[in-house]
Amino acid sequence: MSTINLQNIRQAEGLMEDLQELRTKIELRINLEKYSSNQKSVALTGNKIMRICLLAGLSSKEHRDMEAIEKIQMSKTSNRIFETLFTLHNLGAIYSALLKLRYHGIEIDWENASIKSKIINAEIIHGSKILSNEKVLDEWLLNTTNFGNTTKAGRIPELNLNIGSYEDNIPASLNLNGKEVSNTQILVAGTTGSGKSNLLAVLLNEIRTLSIESQYPVNFLLFDYKGEFSDPANNNWLNLFEVDRSAILDPIAAPLPFNPFKEFIGSPQNHINLYSTELANALCAIDNAKISANMSNRLSEAIINSYKRTQNKAITFELILKEYIAIQVDRDKEKDDSIKSVLKQLIRTNLFASDDHIDLIKDSYIVKMDGFPKDGPIAKAIVYFIVSKLNTIYEKLPKQAIDENCVELRHFTIIDEAHYMLGFDNKPLRDLIAIGRNKGLSIILATQNMESYKSEYFDFYANAQYPLIMKQQSINDGVIKDLFGVSGNEFLEIKQAISSLQKGELIIKNPTAIALGMGKRYKKIKVSHLI
Repeated sequence: MSTINLQNIRQAEGLMEDLQELRTKIELRINLEKYSSNQKSVALTGNKIMRICLLAGLSSKEHRDMEAIEKIQMSKTSNRIFETLFTLHNLGAIYSALLKLRYHGIEIDWENASIKSKIINAEIIHGSKILSNEKVLDEWLLNTTNFGNTTKAGRIPELNLNIGSYEDNIPASLNLNGKEVSNTQILVAGTTGSGKSNLLAVLLNEIRTLSIESQYPVNFLLFDYKGEFSDPANNNWLNLFEVDRSAILDPIAAPLPFNPFKEFIGSPQNHINLYSTELANALCAIDNAKISANMSNRLSEAIINSYKRTQNKAITFELILKEYIAIQVDRDKEKDDSIKSVLKQLIRTNLFASDDHIDLIKDSYIVKMDGFPKDGPIAKAIVYFIVSKLNTIYEKLPKQAIDENCVELRHFTIIDEAHYMLGFDNKPLRDLIAIGRNKGLSIILATQNMESYKSEYFDFYANAQYPLIMKQQSINDGVIKDLFGVSGNEFLEIKQAISSLQKGELIIKNPTAIALGMGKRYKKIKVSHLI
């Protein structure tokens, strides 16, 4: 008897909302009343609560009412139950056997995706009702039977992201961590209203749900320029990424809980000198101010002197300003210049703590950015210094793990409205790409137009594995020619395809056609609707 294929199972409409009360009951039972300041309470993932309910439902020997099951309404947004729900600990065959046992004597077409999805959801809903009984729930949670170790629990999860469908409803996927994939960088370009936010949500949902229950969870840091993902009205979005509101960092409400500057304890002086030059250039660039060479040199010297004061421990903006003023001539000490203006803005807004209270890699975070002008110095400073901090953490990590099929991914940095960070020599962003490639760390950048990714400082789109082109305000001919390697009629065809894209549609390169030199060099994808 064949095993039931448990892939691409859709969720019932409102399923996660229906499970929320039970989820809360279980979390209250498994969490301590108090945790130390550097620990968080345990939160059940969506997969875990569904798995618990599915097992509870399948444990029931009650007769199954197919008429009621067929009336279940499936999600209007095509939310799916990820196959990792069934494959964890290599139990897919057991779920298949239990399903066939419970529906023995009922004629079921297990190849029918709609019926199969409704049955799985029915069992989850039935299980949640069983466990809503306090006594039954306690018995389940106190059952500590150990069935032994399984062989596949520690495998690196395959991050083959299902982002929507090609024409003829064929599933469209992005393979992020197969051994044959050269890198995991994703570039998104699309004008306002093109569906960028939904695409980012789909990517994050897939990455998190496929990895969160493995020994190799993929965390993320999202710069939320428009405030959509951190808006309390959109709290249900957070469940899609397996986080809650504790993941939101709001620099207006409280300083970001870490020091953004490097430590150089035990490092040679030359490392500090190089860092001081990079940092001085960045502080000048983020304000778009005209700064003399003397001022820039003075700022570098102030940064070096600040490290002398701290004996090479992490410094602060206040200390840099103090040292900058100290080396000015007396007549200029009371006057403001461009350097002082930037430093005073950074000090006044109190963006960062003086010590580290979180690890940006070990958890997932959303940085609320909508309180600052997108092209202003404060927003640029937040992104610049956080990316710089990520690089500092990345440098200390061991190389990513590799198994027979996959490479480990640890973390994604997602920058929406990335064009604001691409207009100057952003060394931390370039370093993040270079350092992260061998450490399991990557980026998703989103911006208005594809041409933003190519500047005099760095060619981002030439280095990205997956450039995803959505509806554009303007289409740069050079970008199309560079990306797809086309001219003549092929070029005109791709340009027309991009201009005719609708909301939620994108164009992606077709590597097979490009390699063979025949067929269409692009594919069109209709992105799944999630938010």
